[in-house]
Order: sequence, then C-alpha cells, then structure tokens
Amino acid sequence: MSSLTEFHLLSVLAQEMNMRKAAERLFVSQPALSQRLVNIEKEWGSKLFLRSQKGLSLTPAGELVIQFVNDVLAKEEKVRESITALNSEVHGTLKIAVASIVGQNWLPQVLKKFVSRYPQAKISLITGWSSEILKSLYDDQVHIGIIRGTPDWKGIKIPLFKDSLYLVDTEITRPEQVLETDRPFIQFKSDSNYYQEIQDWWLRQFKTSPKRTIVVDQIETCKQMTFNGIGYAILPAITLNGAEKNIFKIPLLDENNLPIKRDTWLLGYESAFQLKQVQAFVELIKEHIEGERH
Repeated sequence: MSSLTEFHLLSVLAQEMNMRKAAERLFVSQPALSQRLVNIEKEWGSKLFLRSQKGLSLTPAGELVIQFVNDVLAKEEKVRESITALNSEVHGTLKIAVASIVGQNWLPQVLKKFVSRYPQAKISLITGWSSEILKSLYDDQVHIGIIRGTPDWKGIKIPLFKDSLYLVDTEITRPEQVLETDRPFIQFKSDSNYYQEIQDWWLRQFKTSPKRTIVVDQIETCKQMTFNGIGYAILPAITLNGAEKNIFKIPLLDENNLPIKRDTWLLGYESAFQLKQVQAFVELIKEHIEGERH
C-alpha cells in the first residue's frame, strides 16, 4: 500500500498537472519524481497520468486514485488536528471562511493578534458571499464562518457585532436630496438580505425608485466611486474608518426612527469548537470586541 508521502506526491501532481512544477513543490529532481511515479503506478497496476508536451492528464484510473488519495489526506489532516488538540499548545491550521467586507475591514486586526499570540498555528482564509461561506461550512471545508445578516444555521452561532448603515456622499447632507440630484445611486451586488433591506428603506423613505443606478460587484469599488464624487451610496459603518475627508454620512433610520444596523455572526459545528486553535481564536475575538467597546 502506498505511504502518506506517496499520497502527498500524487496530490501535488494532480494539482499541478506538470512534472517540473510538481518537482519544484516537492523539492525533488524531475527524474526522481518520474521514477517514483513509475513505481507508484506499478503498485496500482495501472497508468495514472498520461504525459505529453503540454503536461499531464489523468487517466480514468488516475481520477479514481486521486479521489481516494484526497479523501485519505483530508482524513489524515482531521486526525492530526485531533491529536494536536490533545496538546496544551495551540497548533494546527485554523480554517476560516469570512464575508469579504469583514475580511477586508475588521478581521486583519484580529488575525494580527492571533498570529502574534499563537506563532505555531497556521491560518487558511477564504472570503466570499454569505451563501459561499455557508456552503464551505456544510461541505466541511472550514472550521468556522463569519457572515453578515441573520443566518439560518443549526450549529453554534455567536453574535459578534452590529454596525449602522449610512447614506454616504460628497454633496448630499439630507436624505431627501437624493430626489433632486441627477448623480447616480451606486449599489454593490450582494446575495444576503442586505440589498433587500436597502430597497425596503428606500421605498419607505421616498415612495419611488432611484433616478439612476450603477451596480458594481465589490463594496470597495462602490466606496471609492462614492468618495471620488461619482455618485452616492449606502455603506455600512465597518467600511468607514472616520478618516474620510469631505464626506457626509447620514444614518439610515427605520420606521421607529432607530438606526438600521447589520449583524455579523460567527458560525460553526460543535465538533470544530473542540479544536484548540478554534477555541483560542474565538476567545481572542471576544477579547478584541470587548476592547473595541472601551
């Protein structure tokens, strides 16, 4: 039976599909890698990769073997995490999926503290929309997710913070001025209930649609276009650090005249919260939030 080292070798080959690149990643010579692959293929009794000038391609047998190899390596990582959790020090990889807006504007400060306090721990971070983060959790690709909005989640969910929404512009100082301006309303795409929340507020406030809109796919693009006077936008406080010059920020109010706020939640399965690196991260987040309040 192939060893875990050989499984790792096959996994790298399948990722790179190129002998030279795989050899560089594995710190071996190309001839040595080629010979090891020949031996592994003999052991499996079948060709796993086809070689050509363009690189490598998987045979049908290779596809089956690589799927098996990746399953074994994923299980190996889980076992290693469990063993690490038995030790007192925080080791292992902390796998996080986080809403892009939080990953850009809030999380870096937390991660800086984490890597400083736990130098033995590693971090794997992916960002995306809330639906993508939930999928990563369901598929067991990450330990914890941080999402915006109210989650439909059956596992552990911890409220992190709320931030207010603002109408932001270089010219507008009162909400009703949006009905007078010819400049566009700049919106960013979102798969959460954020977009609907803004639509509801707008209709309640103005009883009509915006005259002109520009839709962008990133909140940072939306922010920069607004700051450069192209149009106005509705942005959450998390994207506004207070250092903006010549920018007016008008808080959005609900029907009871209270500020409209966005929730941010930390989610995960109970099994993930038994890992020391996850426990350490959650404790550090709580410390960080407490520090922000004072």
